[in-house]
Amino acid sequence: MVWSKLFAFMSKDLAMDLGTANTLLYMPKGGIVLNEPSVVALSSRDNKVLAVGQEAKEFLGRTPKSITAVRPMKDGVIADFEVTKIMISYFIRKVIKGFNLIKPRMVICVPTGITPVEKRAVIESGLQAGAREVLLIEEPMAAAIGAGLPIEEPLGNMVVDIGGGTTEVAVISLSAVAYSESVRVAGDEMNDSIQRYVQNKYQMLIGENMAETLKKKVGAALPLKDSLTCRLSGKYLVNGSPKSVQISDREVSEAIREPVNAIVSAVGRALDKTPPELISDILDNGVLLAGGGGLLKGLDQLIAKKLQLKVVVDQEPLTTVVRGTGITLNNMKKFSEVYIN
Repeated sequence: MVWSKLFAFMSKDLAMDLGTANTLLYMPKGGIVLNEPSVVALSSRDNKVLAVGQEAKEFLGRTPKSITAVRPMKDGVIADFEVTKIMISYFIRKVIKGFNLIKPRMVICVPTGITPVEKRAVIESGLQAGAREVLLIEEPMAAAIGAGLPIEEPLGNMVVDIGGGTTEVAVISLSAVAYSESVRVAGDEMNDSIQRYVQNKYQMLIGENMAETLKKKVGAALPLKDSLTCRLSGKYLVNGSPKSVQISDREVSEAIREPVNAIVSAVGRALDKTPPELISDILDNGVLLAGGGGLLKGLDQLIAKKLQLKVVVDQEPLTTVVRGTGITLNNMKKFSEVYIN
């Protein structure tokens, strides 16, 4: 008993939002200590790690044949186990500097639709990366906790968490997920749609980073009252020369219409399958929008208009999930029921 208390005192526990696009780490005493892209740059010759995180993301679309930039997470789950393990190890060492006698305990958030095999892969990657114990929490539950929703009460709370690889829609009541749906349409799909739109309309190839920049600057789910534009540079397909065009928010809105409608449809399906008692709570309290996708201009208005619901965007949607995951670390006894392993 004494040893277990000493271990708990000396260890540096971590909460991790292991996302398709970004990985965030939270420590009880330091808050959010890391927010970096989930990208690893490897040497094609010997698989040696050349860069991780932000530095590696700069390599996307710019690497020679001798370097490969890899995103080891796909659709919210591990696509490349070995590279994920390397990435997690790197991030842990970055935030826990110097000699640390006790391995950290980790809480990692995962999509609601995760399979037992995928769940095991996340746990194993955390353990092999240096954690002494790995607990899992579903992303919408973590988002609800991070936003301060009364999850332990017999009330229906609806959360829509839009990440890079998945959109998680869940109704939460009594510290449990009453209904959930995980659709593999989110920020990455929007980026792909923008790339296809630019290629079809302007015969121009743009990279993933450029598409994401365009989405952040002028992306909108609905055409804006005050139009925004952004200059876009890429490769002209006709002769391979550089080309530059001006893109408006209306064009981006048209480009991402399909993935945005898929997200709205997922929210609609969740409402259809939610018990009447919980629906009345959702009508009163509204829907919480979290994740990076929650920053898309006009998305809250579109969902509210289509489904006749009040939609509230969290104050810091990019960090809602990791903040909630971190809160459970501070009081594991209170939140013991929310862990799914």
